[in-house]
Amino acid sequence: MAAIYNHYVLETCISFEVKALRPEEMHARQAQVAAAFPWLVWDEDGEVLGYAYAHPWKERAAYAGTWEVTIYLHPQHCGRGIGTRLMKRLIADCRAAGCRELIACITAENETSCDFHRRHGFRQVSHFAQVGCKFGRLLDVVDYQLSLR
Repeated sequence: MAAIYNHYVLETCISFEVKALRPEEMHARQAQVAAAFPWLVWDEDGEVLGYAYAHPWKERAAYAGTWEVTIYLHPQHCGRGIGTRLMKRLIADCRAAGCRELIACITAENETSCDFHRRHGFRQVSHFAQVGCKFGRLLDVVDYQLSLR
């Protein structure tokens, strides 16, 4: 999972992190999130090809029923339906766990992810101009929301 994520950290503006994660850091993140929220991994023949998870959208108690979703795929395995299968299962798991609303925070120029979330029923609810900076570029962020009620 760290190798997949680090591709997006080091090579793209999809993740706003700027330093690669060591595998043990990714494992610690996964353990912390998966203790209370869905975390799915797509594995084929022992190779992780993608993962998706939900986590709290905001830390205040009033937001407890709203979670943020995250999905990353191995760049050489996009377009095979792995993301769709992960997202459908993640949505179902979030609904079963009592989540009311899902939020996806996406770099606005990432049209592939925006289209993907729209195909899964998410609708755009915000557009923040130039709130991120990576590789010397100011970047917009959009939020997409899916109601599970």
